[in-house]
Amino acid sequence: MKIVGYAYLHERLELGVFPPVCPARVRPVTRIVTLEDELAVPAERAPEDDLLSHLLFALKHEGIDLAILSETLHHLPPQALTKALDDAPNGIYLRRLAYLYEAFVDRLPVEPKIRGRAVPLFDSKYYVTGPARRNSRWRVDFNGLGTLHYCAVVRRTPEIEVLLEEDVLAEARAFMASLPPRMLDRAIQWAYLSETQSSFAIEREPPSPDKQQRFMQLLRKAHEGQPLGEGYLIELQNSTVSNPYDKAAVFRHEQNYLHNGLPGAIGVSYLPPPPELCEALMKALMAWANGLSEAGAEDGEKSVPALVAGAVISFGFVFLHPFMDGNGRISRFLLHHALCRMGELPRDNLLPISVAMKRHEADYLAALEAFSKPAREHWRVNWIDADHYDFRFVGSDALYRYWDATPAVAFTLRMAREALKEDLKAETRYLACYDRVYRAIDARFDVRGSDLARLVMMSLNQNGRLSKNRRKQFRYQVPEEVLDAIEAEASMALEEAEALVDQRTQS
Repeated sequence: MKIVGYAYLHERLELGVFPPVCPARVRPVTRIVTLEDELAVPAERAPEDDLLSHLLFALKHEGIDLAILSETLHHLPPQALTKALDDAPNGIYLRRLAYLYEAFVDRLPVEPKIRGRAVPLFDSKYYVTGPARRNSRWRVDFNGLGTLHYCAVVRRTPEIEVLLEEDVLAEARAFMASLPPRMLDRAIQWAYLSETQSSFAIEREPPSPDKQQRFMQLLRKAHEGQPLGEGYLIELQNSTVSNPYDKAAVFRHEQNYLHNGLPGAIGVSYLPPPPELCEALMKALMAWANGLSEAGAEDGEKSVPALVAGAVISFGFVFLHPFMDGNGRISRFLLHHALCRMGELPRDNLLPISVAMKRHEADYLAALEAFSKPAREHWRVNWIDADHYDFRFVGSDALYRYWDATPAVAFTLRMAREALKEDLKAETRYLACYDRVYRAIDARFDVRGSDLARLVMMSLNQNGRLSKNRRKQFRYQVPEEVLDAIEAEASMALEEAEALVDQRTQS
């Protein structure tokens, strides 16, 4: 079937960027309709066979694909665009196209004659948008997640709409505020420890006590709200890497790559942008991240949702890979840094998102590979010997400049919700059960505190039971009567906690 719009432009011009997520094709339909994986277009609605017609069709029916647009506009004759503007000076799609043409190519030899209102570049009905910055010449508001030098796109899928509506961070703040101070303090201590251990576990690295302590301290510093800069990120990298030879002094000046363990060139699974491009895009990403809190204060409801911003910064950082080592842990730290800098969590509080990520590593990998796999296809890799390769980038810079963050944001929102409901709330329920059982047994029996603490934890971790081996282990320290009482109290506490969860779920 004939392709139109972005798919036509991508194929005809052999652009070095990703093809459209939902290509438009001519189908035997009576109206333009979105199917599962394509946009079906009736033959009579298909654009004429020229670049401008396909560009206007794409803008009207397919939304904004900055990567394809930035590459295609270099091939568009300016005369075709100026003539169209003369014929329809107020056309919103022509104005958007003219604005982008001047941003990506050159100034058009025409004076706009616009009488209509200003129009946004991204339609907030279909995209998560940011604060608007107006181009007065074409009366177009740039409202993307970034700038025209570096911009992520997040489509408002049904899943993302539902997750944003839930407002997990507001629920987390309310939950933390509802806890008694001592309970909250213990839960947050658990959150910092578990977040640290899970972040290292994702990297398949067992942390030494010293490295674990350093990373926990690093997480607490996220609340300081320090702006992102090369020097700050280098400090972070140095604090997460123990090998002195891997500690960075600047952003990388050589090509980095990820390896999947297979031999030769097929073992190279991802290549971030070349060093010069990486440095430029890191500056753009950091500048956008640093402006988020200011934009949020000025624009109120128009500010970027914090978890969306955190996902863009976290995944954007790891896709750029500015260091030779330590990028993964820093990327997950940057998610917390964004939430803290945007004032979404009270000081010292933490949502253990990496704990949920570790539990859903396959989904985490899928979110990463949604970008890394197609990006790998735009590199030519020749294996020389041992660890030596020849890398040649055959794609366009726009591939890394303008990326679809929808999978990354959806995953991050799901993990934040699960971190609250399945981890932080579960831990506080556990602590409440622990306190209840410990107090009940301590009031009835004279048991050494350390033994009682261990036995209560063991019974709660085994659904209110103590195994025969545990009973045997403590048979000369704790009477059988006490062990039976611990089991009874633990079972009762767990049952009542479960009933309370069910009651809240039903209500």
